[in-house]
Amino acid sequence: MTNRLEQVGISQRIRLEWLEETVGLVLAGNGNEGIHAVLNALLASKLSVHSKTVRGSRQKTITILTKVWHNVPPGLEPLRDAALTLHPRLDASRRQALHWGMTLAAYPFWGAVAEHTGRLLRLQGSVPAAQVQRRIRERYGERPTVTRATARILRSYVDWGVLVDTKAKGVYARNAQRGIDDAEVAAWLAEALLRSRAGNTASTASLLGHPALFPFDLPHMSGSRLARHSQRLQASWQGLDEDVLALGPTTTDVIG
Repeated sequence: MTNRLEQVGISQRIRLEWLEETVGLVLAGNGNEGIHAVLNALLASKLSVHSKTVRGSRQKTITILTKVWHNVPPGLEPLRDAALTLHPRLDASRRQALHWGMTLAAYPFWGAVAEHTGRLLRLQGSVPAAQVQRRIRERYGERPTVTRATARILRSYVDWGVLVDTKAKGVYARNAQRGIDDAEVAAWLAEALLRSRAGNTASTASLLGHPALFPFDLPHMSGSRLARHSQRLQASWQGLDEDVLALGPTTTDVIG
């Protein structure tokens, strides 16, 4: 058994349009073989072109895409199913929030890079890749896999349009945030963030303002309001003034 919170797992550059294609296949009722065939054809001219490697970048990318939206880690099925219900009624900017939340829930390493990115944006308004790399290596170890994965995730953020390149090499800036004023989507994002972390409780304010959600502008909402929009969240008060949200009993952080 492996704790997914300690894994890197997501080692490829992931484009938003590939995730959108994947969720469309899932919504259409496709199974493993159908999803894999379509994604393989979609990525054939983009990844591992002419390669005969069994587990090349194309197959690794397909594994990531399907783990986010189809073969999700145990315990994330209710979160995924809720996202599939939300997806058809949302516009593109709010659909991005679903892809972001599912990716960080399935791959907490994505969320760890996002958290450090968001913190740097708050502190100094820019994101030097070297500083993110240093903080991630402190947490996950001085391994080439960690360095490569962090670099590819940062480039994915640029692909998604949540970061932009600056004139300084290896330094990124924030793009315009996506406003999320839908309480159901906000509740879903709070749950996704909780499921990407150790522990199942956090203050509502810390969740909605968490640096890992830096691409989105989430207004203040009470825990009780968010809990009304999710059967998997419970709201309560700690002490006199701390509004907190907690996950229900289905949470699991361990996968086979």
